[in-house]
Amino acid sequence: MNNTFYSAGMTLPRSFRMRQLEKLKTVLLDYEEDLYNALQLDLGKSKFESWETEIGPVVQEICYAQRHLKSWMKPRGAATSILHFPSSGKIIPEPYGTVLIFSPWNYPVQLTLAPLTAAIAAGNCAVISLPPASVHTSQVLEKLLADAFAEEHVRTYLGDIPTNTELLKEPFDYIFFTGSPRVGKIVMEAAAKNLTPVTLELGGKSPCIVDRTADIGLAARRIVWGKCLNSGQTCVAPDYILAEEPIKGRLCSALGQEYKKLYGDNPLNNPDYPAIINEHHFDRLCALLEGQKIVSGGRYDRQKRKIELTIIDDPDLHSPVMEEEIFGPILPIIPYETLDDVKSFVCSRPKPLALYLFTHSEDTERRIMEEISFGGGSVNDTIVHLVNHGLPFGGVGNSGMGRYHGKYGFDTFTHYKGVLKKGNWLDLPVRYPPYEGKLSLLKKLMK
Repeated sequence: MNNTFYSAGMTLPRSFRMRQLEKLKTVLLDYEEDLYNALQLDLGKSKFESWETEIGPVVQEICYAQRHLKSWMKPRGAATSILHFPSSGKIIPEPYGTVLIFSPWNYPVQLTLAPLTAAIAAGNCAVISLPPASVHTSQVLEKLLADAFAEEHVRTYLGDIPTNTELLKEPFDYIFFTGSPRVGKIVMEAAAKNLTPVTLELGGKSPCIVDRTADIGLAARRIVWGKCLNSGQTCVAPDYILAEEPIKGRLCSALGQEYKKLYGDNPLNNPDYPAIINEHHFDRLCALLEGQKIVSGGRYDRQKRKIELTIIDDPDLHSPVMEEEIFGPILPIIPYETLDDVKSFVCSRPKPLALYLFTHSEDTERRIMEEISFGGGSVNDTIVHLVNHGLPFGGVGNSGMGRYHGKYGFDTFTHYKGVLKKGNWLDLPVRYPPYEGKLSLLKKLMK
């Protein structure tokens, strides 16, 4: 992308950013029906789920940025030391410049347009790599973004491997990647060659912990809901359950019952139940079930690319289902006896993107929140922390780096420039040579 548009200062005024955000919202709603159709073709999503998890969160993100942009953009004062007297400090938000956004196929609308919203609000130009796997949605997004923005401001590419390889050679000012840890490492290695800062929104095996004090029926309903959104193809979906031994059997039964309540006796024919993205991932998921003890579910329809929510009891911990991120409607359940067992199990694995805890015990909540590192999560629910503008969303360790949503998204795409302004009416001689006899005074001033 030619950076002339950014260099000319076109994106800097708040009025320009506000107009662009409003245009994005307007055009997004103009393409609402096209996006519904595309998401149904790619992922089997109903209109309700498409609004709930794709279009609606972006509209919220845009409206939130519009309400708060004026305060976000204001320079703010900063304290200065007596050593610098007389002086004042200021922190000035400025855009990075031209940013590269890689979006994934599992939530192609939300995970393209939410980071783009933050980038625009922060005053950047953007290049977007759209996912080829969700091809129908990517085609609509390409048209949508062409209608909303000048090509010099926002440009899109269909991100096949050769295209992404070429994009990563370019010296962008910031890279925002959502995808797998494996590809995230490739992105970070390429970014290092140009010393480009990155945000990596990755994934991993997010645990769901259920203890004996939990409301088992409600926990089962909320776990099933979170796992079945997008048919489990969600980076923060519960990947496996750690259930306290005395309630494991009841929880297994409740999960099956709640699944039936939500999706009926034949969920494979239920239009509210989404599909797997393609045959490759369908076959991968079916292979994960081989040799496992299935306690409920297990049926599938290859033509519709649908797999029932399948509960696996006490899986082999060295099998692929426990060593790979599942990313589908398969849910292993493992018993535990003590919280020390939980801590040992989770902490022996890469740090997860999300963690969910179902409990009525404040002591259990305190220990899990304080003693286990994870990107973010919920207590007595799943997924919902993702759409709270007041909370940062991002990973830690193997599950990613950086954060966004709301103000955190603006911060991600903003460089905060620190400036010290010095007064001219007094010039303390202590900092200038000769230094003899000044060390003790310097030590006092620098405390």
